[in-house]
Amino acid sequence: MALIGFFTWLFSLVGITLPYGWAWFLSYAVFILIYAVVLLVMLAFILLFDRKVWAAVQLRRGPNVVGAFGLLQSFADFFKFAFKEVVIPSSSNKGLFLFAPLLTFTLAFIAFAVVPVAHGWVIANINVGVLYLFAISSLGVYGIIMGGWASNSKYPFLSSMRSAAQMVSYEVSIGFVMVTVLIFAGSLNLSKIVEAQRHGWYAFSILFPMMVVFFVSALAETNRPPFDLVEAESELVAGFMVEYSSTPYLLFMIGEYFSIVLMCALLSILFFGGWLPPVDIWPLNAVPGVIWFIAKVWFFFFFFAMVKAFVPRYRYDQLMRLGWKVFLPLSLVWVVVAAGWVLYFPNGIGG
Repeated sequence: MALIGFFTWLFSLVGITLPYGWAWFLSYAVFILIYAVVLLVMLAFILLFDRKVWAAVQLRRGPNVVGAFGLLQSFADFFKFAFKEVVIPSSSNKGLFLFAPLLTFTLAFIAFAVVPVAHGWVIANINVGVLYLFAISSLGVYGIIMGGWASNSKYPFLSSMRSAAQMVSYEVSIGFVMVTVLIFAGSLNLSKIVEAQRHGWYAFSILFPMMVVFFVSALAETNRPPFDLVEAESELVAGFMVEYSSTPYLLFMIGEYFSIVLMCALLSILFFGGWLPPVDIWPLNAVPGVIWFIAKVWFFFFFFAMVKAFVPRYRYDQLMRLGWKVFLPLSLVWVVVAAGWVLYFPNGIGG
């Protein structure tokens, strides 16, 4: 609303009466542009943070040459990828080969449309935000399969098939974990899920085991160690991206890190109150909600980075056994437990 008023006032200075529809369109376009730029810049520093944490665990310095303390390293890497030649294998399906990374990047990017960063700060505040995220995450598998198949090489194709099985397996667990949260919150709207936690975060209720399941499943869903079997160098060279270089490779990597940031944001929204402070007292509630939200996203990404640094890689049979024989039955049981809890304690947390 503030942006709509700003554009109306701005055009009135030159004697133009801007219709409400145009003011609304311009305000949303500017908001989306600012949101996208901030997200991309934050992603650059998250990439640097990931490398710094890994280096610190291994007693190395990490990136420290480009810019002060290496702060511009991610931007240097971007320009390197952007200006390198795109190498396309002669026997590949060239159209699908180039479309696959673009699809992966686009789907990972548009998932943030329903993620609220503060009260009222969301691009699309729809009542089925959780279903929207389910749909986007399901389509994300196609980019990986397409990239592996279009490369016309056995190693990328095997890796893409393995990735599809892995992502589908852990999407099931994540789905049931979200169902337990929806039972407590009584809404599919992500903003309302955050508002339902004003009297207590779900992570500190009987949903704590589901928070742990969500975190581990998010590692597998985004192909992060110890579940990075898609890019298992000892077996599949470099996974489905082995034939990619330059900008297409960069789009795959940005899409992967967008998915990681999305999982950190969902972890914050579903279990840790989103933009809400830990306790509703001054001076904590004086801090803007967007600051709390960004701080939580960075905090959870730190755990993603630490797991990458010191947890050994799983075997594929261990990965599947964990998803289908442990997480799936546990999340199914917890759906019943959560429903019973809300039924018999309607005035408690989530009631």
